[in-house]
Amino acid sequence: MRRAAPATAVAALLLAACGGAAGGFGGGPVSMPPTSAAPDAAPPRLTGSITVLAAASLTDAFNELGRQFQAAHPGIAISFSFGASSTLAQQVKAGAPADVLATADEATMQVAVAGGVAQPEVFARNRLAILVARGNPKGVRDLADLARPDLVVVLCAAEVPCGRFGQQALDKAGVKASPRSLEANVRGVVSKVALGEADAGIVYVTDVRAAGDRAEGVTIPDALNVVATYPIATVTATRNGSLAGGFVAYVRSPEGRQILATAGFQA
Repeated sequence: MRRAAPATAVAALLLAACGGAAGGFGGGPVSMPPTSAAPDAAPPRLTGSITVLAAASLTDAFNELGRQFQAAHPGIAISFSFGASSTLAQQVKAGAPADVLATADEATMQVAVAGGVAQPEVFARNRLAILVARGNPKGVRDLADLARPDLVVVLCAAEVPCGRFGQQALDKAGVKASPRSLEANVRGVVSKVALGEADAGIVYVTDVRAAGDRAEGVTIPDALNVVATYPIATVTATRNGSLAGGFVAYVRSPEGRQILATAGFQA
């Protein structure tokens, strides 16, 4: 026959139970039943449209970035305006309607910073190359050949990054070229060489890749080359800061960097 538990033992058990539940008698931590955590708030849905001003050398890469970004955010619209970085920066400074600016050098971006863009962030780098006709029929081997009198050479104008960088490379090599024309942006140089209107020109490595089978490149060695640093920023007067900021973030994301790398840009 079972004996009843002594009253003191029962009382002790009850006290311990009450102390554990109340959390004040036993001195130990309170054991609370698990609660379901509130779900993280979903990121705001991007809507509307933006205009992106970008250096001409970004044409192919940014068109692809735009397609991928719009595919990820159905319903948005992105329009691009490509041109010389110096021209685009002046447009932003003058108050032209735009939401994002990407230039081919940091000095030009600083003009826009003074005129109305947020803090820029570097997203890519580029290098120079000599662009020649497919098959290199004139046998261009290096920068020194650009001084040959039998070559028709075109360069970017001095006020745009590709022109300034190209001249720096020529100065490093001690070469004095006599260009037939000075183009408003790097795509002008590409067009003249690809169409056979010029024998050679200095462009970016990415432009050689974008030219495809219309032209080919001659490598400029590191000691004579110049690295172009590309910054991007939202325009402070944008009316769609969420979408503009989202696009900038996408450009700098791993997915965006992969698209830029495929186009020939460096991190």
